[in-house]
Amino acid sequence: MLQNILLFVLGLVCLILGGNWFVDGAAGIARKFHLPELLIGATVVSIGTTLPEVMVSTTSALKGIGSIAYGNAVGSVICNTALIAAVTIAVKPAKTDRDALKIPVTFFFAAALLYLYAAYIKGNFSRPFGIVMLVIFAAYMAISVLRMTGGKKMKDLDPAGGKAASGSATADEAAKDEPLVKMIVMLVVGAALIAVGANLLVDNGTAIAKALGVPETVIALTFVALGTSLPELVTAITSLAKGHGALSLGNIIGANLFNLVLVCGVSITLAPFRLPEGAVFLGRNSSLTLELPVMMAVMLIMTVPALVKGKLYRWQGILMLGIYAAFCAIQFTL
Repeated sequence: MLQNILLFVLGLVCLILGGNWFVDGAAGIARKFHLPELLIGATVVSIGTTLPEVMVSTTSALKGIGSIAYGNAVGSVICNTALIAAVTIAVKPAKTDRDALKIPVTFFFAAALLYLYAAYIKGNFSRPFGIVMLVIFAAYMAISVLRMTGGKKMKDLDPAGGKAASGSATADEAAKDEPLVKMIVMLVVGAALIAVGANLLVDNGTAIAKALGVPETVIALTFVALGTSLPELVTAITSLAKGHGALSLGNIIGANLFNLVLVCGVSITLAPFRLPEGAVFLGRNSSLTLELPVMMAVMLIMTVPALVKGKLYRWQGILMLGIYAAFCAIQFTL
């Protein structure tokens, strides 16, 4: 028990240190190349914070239980949006860069519609479907890299996505003086610390909960469900504290996309599976009447105002938190 507590604390320390270095490295790269932080968040940062989901789902698929990828991916999207992004938005709503948002949001909903088709119409996730998801991932990354390397207009944008202000000039000059290798090392080491910290926190948190007599169902809905989303949570909190809100938003949207196209793509390609037969809600499989509708609803609530008005509102965060609370309450009663 004492060992579990010490390892739990060590995991927390790794998460905090990793989150600081990860955000500093990503923000530094964005400033050095005059790129919107939202774009960096939706690509480089998202890959790093999605690593736990990829590891969990791939391992499960190789063990012949690829259906775990379904709950892992959909549950992570809901948690990322309705809890992590919701808290960030409720605490500090901000303006967004609509141009930088368009591509990741479009790719997410395109992938989500394919996911809904496989779930509602086909009732299974086949290997060709997994390959299509991986192709979408590759296309998204290719387009994002082209935007990063070929978009001259981005030089006129500050990392948060707005017009470059005189106040950001000093930060930009400072970023230029920092070696690129140092920023990349901070990014990689930060991601590694986040992954290690998340594993330590989940494994030892679960062990502590069991030792205290907490029911396994509660453990699954708390430590395990939130565990693979800890990197996004740490990144969101650290970004908010350091004034990089756009980086956090980009990370959430990118991570949600990667949960569908990368996490599921790899798992389904390795081990195709049918739609899991879960609990019954409103007379049907809860996957169809609860999880997938909630996933789509919270993403629409978060992204539509950002695309139409170019800003986020506190009411979005509060509404999504209410939905998440209701979602968790229903899960406990099913």
